[in-house]
Amino acid sequence: MTWEPQGEGLQQIIAILKESQSPDTATQMAVQMKLEEFNRYPDFNNYLIYVLTKLKTEDEPTRSLSGLILKNNIRMHGTTLQPEIVEYIKHECLQAVGDSSPLIRATVGILITTIASNGGLHNWPQLLPSLCEMLDNQDYNVCEGAFSALQKICEDSAEILDSAALNRPLNVMIPKFLEYFKHSSPKIRSHAIACINQFIINRSQALMLNIDSFIENLFHLSSDEDHEVRKNVCHGLVMLLEVRMDRLMPHMSQIIEYMLLRTQDTDEGVALEASEFWLSLAEQSICKDVLAPYLAQLAPVLVRGMRYSEVDIILLKGNVEEDDMVPDREEDIRPRFHKSRAHTIRSTQEGGAGATGDDDDDEFEDGMDDDSSLSEWNLRKCSAAALDVLANVFREDCLPVVLPILKETLFHQEWVIKESGVLALGAIAEGCMQGMIQHLPELIPYLISCLSDKKALVRSITCWTLSRYANWVVNQPHDQYLKPLMEELLKRILDSNKRVQEAACSAFATLEEEACTELVPYLEYILKTLVFAFSKYQHKNLLILYDAVGTLADSVGHHLNKPQYIDILMPPLIDKWNLLKDDDKDLFPLLECLSSIATALQSGFLPYCDPVYRRCISLIEQTINQEMLCKQNQTYDHPDKERMIVALDLLSGLAEGLDRQIETLVANSNIMHLLYQCMQDVLPEVRQSSFALLGDLTKACFPHVHPFMGEFFPILGQNLNPDFISVCNNATWAIGEICMKLGEETKQYIRLVLSDLFIIINRPNTPKTLLENTAITIGRLGYVCPVEVAPYLPEFVRQWCTSLRHIRDNDEKDSAFRGMCHMITVNPAGVVADFIFFCDAIASWVSPPEDLHHMIQKILHGFKTQVGEENWRRFVEQFPPTLAERLSTMYTI
Repeated sequence: MTWEPQGEGLQQIIAILKESQSPDTATQMAVQMKLEEFNRYPDFNNYLIYVLTKLKTEDEPTRSLSGLILKNNIRMHGTTLQPEIVEYIKHECLQAVGDSSPLIRATVGILITTIASNGGLHNWPQLLPSLCEMLDNQDYNVCEGAFSALQKICEDSAEILDSAALNRPLNVMIPKFLEYFKHSSPKIRSHAIACINQFIINRSQALMLNIDSFIENLFHLSSDEDHEVRKNVCHGLVMLLEVRMDRLMPHMSQIIEYMLLRTQDTDEGVALEASEFWLSLAEQSICKDVLAPYLAQLAPVLVRGMRYSEVDIILLKGNVEEDDMVPDREEDIRPRFHKSRAHTIRSTQEGGAGATGDDDDDEFEDGMDDDSSLSEWNLRKCSAAALDVLANVFREDCLPVVLPILKETLFHQEWVIKESGVLALGAIAEGCMQGMIQHLPELIPYLISCLSDKKALVRSITCWTLSRYANWVVNQPHDQYLKPLMEELLKRILDSNKRVQEAACSAFATLEEEACTELVPYLEYILKTLVFAFSKYQHKNLLILYDAVGTLADSVGHHLNKPQYIDILMPPLIDKWNLLKDDDKDLFPLLECLSSIATALQSGFLPYCDPVYRRCISLIEQTINQEMLCKQNQTYDHPDKERMIVALDLLSGLAEGLDRQIETLVANSNIMHLLYQCMQDVLPEVRQSSFALLGDLTKACFPHVHPFMGEFFPILGQNLNPDFISVCNNATWAIGEICMKLGEETKQYIRLVLSDLFIIINRPNTPKTLLENTAITIGRLGYVCPVEVAPYLPEFVRQWCTSLRHIRDNDEKDSAFRGMCHMITVNPAGVVADFIFFCDAIASWVSPPEDLHHMIQKILHGFKTQVGEENWRRFVEQFPPTLAERLSTMYTI
């Protein structure tokens, strides 16, 4: 291991390291080129480790940087470095673990874990024993450096450390770490807990054997004076709650009291870690029982945690009231995610099409999301989320505790306290709705008045909280709440503060979803406001505005198709459309918005459809071509598939809106060839949108789809894989639409799909939407090919009936039930064992079409005749009374 640097080489490297600390971009580029060049010399890495560990005359930032460049080299080229160089680096690292500088020790630790992860711990057998031995070193620097390195290794390699591959080093390491919980240095105590915490969630065997000792030691450190130690104690307890509740139960009341204290810790990091405890506890079945006695203490602490801190207010520019003329910085615009089309059936239970499975947690987060500079998790958000989940656990029982807090905060003179009260009121909305109803007639008008508060941060949170009660508002007399709320929210959409604009747009989108066609009388006023906002908004909020306009179109549907509305709405959108280039990310939300508008306007979109259609085709072509180039030549960038997905979805919107009128556009384009390629894309989201478009084109202009059946059907069959739910869902739906158009011709393809559909309908835990779509498609296949499907009735009829009993009367349900009747006629024996399920399903019709009603009646009477009067009576006695009654009135039996 005797390697000595050349003086000249060392000078060159130090010069480069100095230059790379320059803020100038041109210098940075030059440095990058130089480093690439140096990397051609094998011993360049020896110089880097030498500067880091040996060159004590240099300043620390330069030495540390040398180590970080070396780390990147190992990450990129670790496998190709000469073994003797790697050995030299390893040797030097272990020598330098105890460097007197904390920065150098930390850098060495990062380097060690990078080598270990990259080359595998098994290729560095002396590493763990050496580090564990250093823990006993009397020199603090050596002990701390070794622990710091071990902590990084535990974070990066937790699973391998617990495997037999390395001969289970944890059996030695965990008891060793536990010894250091009582070390005199807080930094060492903190490392020791952090190391063990890495092994809780995976339930590592060695930790489970020492679990009681671990918990006892954690308790011992609970009132440590060091905030890092307290934070790690809280973090450990939060994870133990999920993994070893049995061991914590005997101490639960002390733990809750401890966490109550820590949630009020003066150090925000500790308070945040402790607040996570309530989120975690809410998921446990024992939550209500163990927490009830403490609710009165906890609620005020959480609401206090929701206040903006002074630092938050500075970061949020909370004292800048007007900023609507200030352009956005590009880095403040968060990436947005396109929700691909999913085909759903409206069921009787929910208001809307419940397919996209919207997660309320996201809405909760977004609504109170303050700003991208603060979009990371903080105490305010965690406290609000905790109040939200606890309100869902305790429901109305928490109101006696929460209402007095709301009274005190909501009407407070200090805006920061008032703001936290408004946030708390929004947080409990979902869990306590029933109990809150009696207070809403006075609270909603008060909140509407808060929309014109002089503080922008109060106005913005009020938008969110009102959106949480939108469902109640919509169901009251309009003049009383909906109208004033809508008028005020529309004013806030034009607020002079950008954060308020954003909150108002999001709240308005929620209101649109709840109110649906109730908004029709106010459409002109709404459209004029939204269109005015187009001219006023800066970049970031423009993207949210598109969403509000798209949601409006989804909510009011064909009511939007009036010349006066189209004249207000379309010109500004088409202006934006013409300004945006194909590779501009802002095109995506605009395409999504237009997709909703095209579906709503139907024939009203005709004047705009030609350029929109052509551009979508072009976006898909560009993406496919770029991908082909990429496959031929690795130097080309991979295309951004999102623009292809959004284009496919807009084409679906056009097909759905224009229906037969899309025929000429399809005839004059190569859309079917493009679709054939998209249906085979590796990305599930592309396939999902392709099958949605295939179904919509099948409905709108089947003659153009028909010639491709031989190619399309095998691909549809290959995509009936319920591991990709949305892809499978749309493929299933498309098969159902196709067979209704193909008729008997479906016979030649049916074996490609039938067995997979049976597997899906019988699979446990299949999501409701997919079950319904599968049942409808099986019914439709039975409608066009009863002889082929009927023999399998016993395999699916029970599942089929239970899947479709909640669906509203519609065309899809109609064709599916006709198919079932055809199949029963072909194979009546196949349904005998599950006939009660069939009876239950047919009772779900509100008013079946006359001929279908007749078919069902015929089957019922046939069955009754077959079994005889006496057996029929016994059979009907098993029915729930409501079912028996419904059948006799509906089908006179």
